[in-house]
Amino acid sequence: MRIEIEGDASALGWPAPGCSCASCSPLRRRGESRAPLRVLVDGRPLDQWESVAVPGGLDVRTDAGGRLLYGHRAACPEPAAGAVYDAVLLDLLERPEQLAVLRRSGAVAEHTRIHAVHVDHRVRDAAELRRRLGFWRAPVAGPHRTLLLGGSRSGKSAEAELRLAAHPEVTYLATGPRPDGSDPEWAARVGAHRTRRPSWWRTVESDALAGVLREATGAVLVDGLGTWLAAVMDRTGAWEDADAVRPLLAEAVAAWRGTRAVVVAVSDEVGLSLVPENRAGRLFRDLLGELNQRLAAESEDAALVVAGRPLPLWP
Repeated sequence: MRIEIEGDASALGWPAPGCSCASCSPLRRRGESRAPLRVLVDGRPLDQWESVAVPGGLDVRTDAGGRLLYGHRAACPEPAAGAVYDAVLLDLLERPEQLAVLRRSGAVAEHTRIHAVHVDHRVRDAAELRRRLGFWRAPVAGPHRTLLLGGSRSGKSAEAELRLAAHPEVTYLATGPRPDGSDPEWAARVGAHRTRRPSWWRTVESDALAGVLREATGAVLVDGLGTWLAAVMDRTGAWEDADAVRPLLAEAVAAWRGTRAVVVAVSDEVGLSLVPENRAGRLFRDLLGELNQRLAAESEDAALVVAGRPLPLWP
């Protein structure tokens, strides 16, 4: 099946006429544009092939036996029962996790070609689109380790979730304390994280970081290393004696190095603020900074997230 995409943008194109957003305006100034969606399959327009409507899209078949799943804008098309597609055309900017759904059902296999369509100013520019598609089209096989650093409310957790959105098997390791009703603000934060995560992600609420890394085979999102460190410092009494927790740090680093999974870990960048006024704060800062450095040295990828924008720490 030969697929030619002559245009992959939304109905108004990209940039959209009259739009002055931070995505459309730079494209217009550079004289760049992407045409509204037009797809040829084996030389014929997509809408001229036999198709069956499915929720959210079309199941398309060609004379030569090829099969394609097309998704409407902002929709997650449901595959036909038992279908394995040669290609899928999806609005991945709206719902990248639909790829995980299709992979879990077997509708998207290793040979399936994946195309993003209905692209527009929901993404900043073509470079950011390519970056995201790099995570979604062909999720890396483990082992692969990514460390995402950032300050409070920097967007590091959202970036971690975006990177793993298309993986069919994800374990979310929540290392922070469970809401117990005594802190409504903390409960709201935890609830917001839960709402963002796909429903099929397996959540583990634990400080057993090394054990999860050793046992996992799919993808793992660790959120986050700062709350993990605070928990194990509480458990070992390390606020008074750093040596009490160092064996657990060494165990975590060894498990990170030896994992078979695709791991994305979120951690706080602690080296950009003022020196903490109390000893416990300084001890925590020093230990987390040390842990970040050791994990970064054992990672294939690392980035600093600032105002929602990831800055790679090396190519």
